[in-house]
Amino acid sequence: METAQEIGRLKELARGTRKLILESLAEAGSGHPGGSLSAVELLVTLYFHVMHHDPKNPKWEDRDRFFLSKGHAAPLLYSILAQAGYFPAEELMTLRKMGARLQGHPSMGVPGVEAPAGSEGIGLSLGVGTSLAAKLDGRAFRTYVLMGDGEQQEGQVWEAAMSASKFRLDNLTAIIDRNGIQQDGLTEQIMPLEPLAAKWRSFNWNVIEVDGYDFSQIMDGFDLATSTRNRPTVVIAHTVKGKGISFMEWSPHYHGTAPTKDRLSDVLSELEK
Repeated sequence: METAQEIGRLKELARGTRKLILESLAEAGSGHPGGSLSAVELLVTLYFHVMHHDPKNPKWEDRDRFFLSKGHAAPLLYSILAQAGYFPAEELMTLRKMGARLQGHPSMGVPGVEAPAGSEGIGLSLGVGTSLAAKLDGRAFRTYVLMGDGEQQEGQVWEAAMSASKFRLDNLTAIIDRNGIQQDGLTEQIMPLEPLAAKWRSFNWNVIEVDGYDFSQIMDGFDLATSTRNRPTVVIAHTVKGKGISFMEWSPHYHGTAPTKDRLSDVLSELEK
């Protein structure tokens, strides 16, 4: 059982992360708030409680690896990396600007980014290759991949899932941000995913379902993934698109519509409450 003090620390980091996401998006005037806000607690737990990594040595060979497969959630990853110390938080205000490192989807050259992202469906394949390399090299690091739920409609995801199971990659944890909304609407109207957990179990994955905003459940889920042997784990996190801002929650419109500067103060006030 995690201490109340640790959970309180993570909650403060989550609040700060949402603030940075919204400020950087408003400054940019474009970007993807919905899927960035939905997965905040998942990445806060990974980077500040679970993963072994060193912002002062981003290429440390024994670091745990994280791949953002849902690359449009770059504002989330950038805000996490800035808070962890990979680069100054002030750089977040250069999001999507010409010549800046922090573009709309992650690219190499940003400290802490392991691979470029943008095309949906490739992240799990990167995770499989990295996890298999760790096994072959006898290294103990773990690999984490965050996917969107709309991304589960990509065939490459399931090819990678088969490979991970075949090679018994128990050092691989996939996370699905199950917020129920993709770019053009509800996942269950566009291409139904359910029964999603049963599908992953049928590929011989260890399946863990959590409330994506309950830190105790999230931490316990990652602990179970670490202790699982001879097969990979997928954590299906039930979340809310646009979490934390009332007019963004459950709205497909805010998949890719940034808050305006003139509304930012109201947005941040709601976040503080």
